[in-house]
Amino acid sequence: MDTMTDDAAQAAEPDPHTGTRLALQSVAEHVLTADLHRHTGKIGLRVTDGGFGQPEFFTGGARRRLRVDGHWLVVLEGDTETWHPLTTVAAASEASGVDPGAPGEVFTPGTPLEPDTPLRLEPGSLQEIADWFRLTAVALEGLRRANADRSPAIVQLWPEHFDVATNMAGVNFGGSPGDDHIAEPYLYVGPWELREGDFWNESFGATRLASEVDGPADALEFFCEGLRRATE
Repeated sequence: MDTMTDDAAQAAEPDPHTGTRLALQSVAEHVLTADLHRHTGKIGLRVTDGGFGQPEFFTGGARRRLRVDGHWLVVLEGDTETWHPLTTVAAASEASGVDPGAPGEVFTPGTPLEPDTPLRLEPGSLQEIADWFRLTAVALEGLRRANADRSPAIVQLWPEHFDVATNMAGVNFGGSPGDDHIAEPYLYVGPWELREGDFWNESFGATRLASEVDGPADALEFFCEGLRRATE
């Protein structure tokens, strides 16, 4: 029987950023969204301090919200928060009283449900992803304020793509911590009707890598330029 060498086994493992991203997405899909959809019928999450989480809602007359802050799952019930280390989807589900599993009738999850698989959470990557979500959210809120007359959608974190996004005037705007297409974090502008020109560097629109973005103001400038070019 063929066996994988140590070098091959290491090569098969994702890099720390990708491993952390996929671990966080699995929690987003199979714990936070599973719980949110069961109680509200919604799937959109939010950027929160230290990471991401559910919008606060009420169940049984009490406040509830699950969120991820670094390597912690934070469970709000009523006016009390409890903090639980993120180790596996199964442990997170038990700590929060959630039956794990993304609502497959709503979207196809991007990660498999593997409740007992250890979550690979590298501290530097956790901070990088949280910071990127925050930068993107700040820029998107600036875009919304500058274009309030265009009826912009609220900023949400979509679990199936694990990106932070809004839309207005027939254009999607967002930021991803990376995916199968682009490994590193990036911003994007995606017109619903494709445009041509040197700004549009992707088949679906335009992207800018995190390494090319100098803070929220620079991200906002990219989004504004994308909106102008998509609607001119």
